[in-house]
Amino acid sequence: MPEDTVIPVIPPAAPTFLSEAARAGLEVPIVRTPFPAVDDVAGWTTYVEQSDAFVADMLSGMALPMESSLEQIAGVPTYVVTPSGAPTGDDSPVFLSIHGGALIMGGGDLTRVMTEISALSSPLVHWAPDYRMPPAHPYPAGLDDVMAVYRALLEVRDPSQIIVGGGSAGGNLAAALILKAKDENLPMPAGLVLLTPEVDLTESGDSFTTLADVSVGLQSLLDVNALYADGHDLTEPYLSPLFGDVTGFPPTLLISGTRDLYLSNTVRLHRKLREAGVDADLHIFDGRPHAGYGNAPEEAAVSAEVGAFVQKHLHTA
Repeated sequence: MPEDTVIPVIPPAAPTFLSEAARAGLEVPIVRTPFPAVDDVAGWTTYVEQSDAFVADMLSGMALPMESSLEQIAGVPTYVVTPSGAPTGDDSPVFLSIHGGALIMGGGDLTRVMTEISALSSPLVHWAPDYRMPPAHPYPAGLDDVMAVYRALLEVRDPSQIIVGGGSAGGNLAAALILKAKDENLPMPAGLVLLTPEVDLTESGDSFTTLADVSVGLQSLLDVNALYADGHDLTEPYLSPLFGDVTGFPPTLLISGTRDLYLSNTVRLHRKLREAGVDADLHIFDGRPHAGYGNAPEEAAVSAEVGAFVQKHLHTA
């Protein structure tokens, strides 16, 4: 994040059983960045530019070279990323990958980079919409874009060959997409992957308080959420899918960690899915922060769970 910040918080020592690389990532100071006023368009534009530059530098070197192209799909710029060994026939599976970034960041070439990193978990062709975001394009622009790409994908693939997924803000839009697709009587995909999803923009869960001084790399985003919502009630299900009717959702994988500010989001949505009769798997990794373990060896287990879930539900759909 930008460096014009307040005094950092020092998190507690990391568990000793974790690798040195994982512990190093957990013991960095927590810096809470002040946000611009909600109507300060120039301030938000600068904030997004600085944040994207910071993330791009942090992710440099993490992605493996992959075949990628930028295409216009249903009028939405969409990166098509093909990992090595991915099937590429006309009926091959597609992972509709929705990037994170607090619903305001991660656009442009960062969409490609983040998709290449996430594609390491599942060797499928990934479609990654570079959806519109605030300050220029608040809700519902981003949701409209990912819905348009999903509809276009349904025109060329059977839903049994589609996985939808996203992390953090991408998890918000992925879950909102399923709610909206259900409301529009569109077919459900074979599976839904939600990595530490931002499904409650009101931030009402317990971990928003208990992990505030523990969750490295993520702070309260209520100011950002207000910018994104553009005057809409944050409890509206398309904004906060946790409050929607999840009956009929596809099989869902949810992943979080004990140092993740969105732990409550993840476990509450899992419980709601289970109570609605949805096939939902939950994995909580000890010590894992919101953005994951990075290049630490512990992250391999997370990727393995995603890959296994994807293969299982593409096979059984």
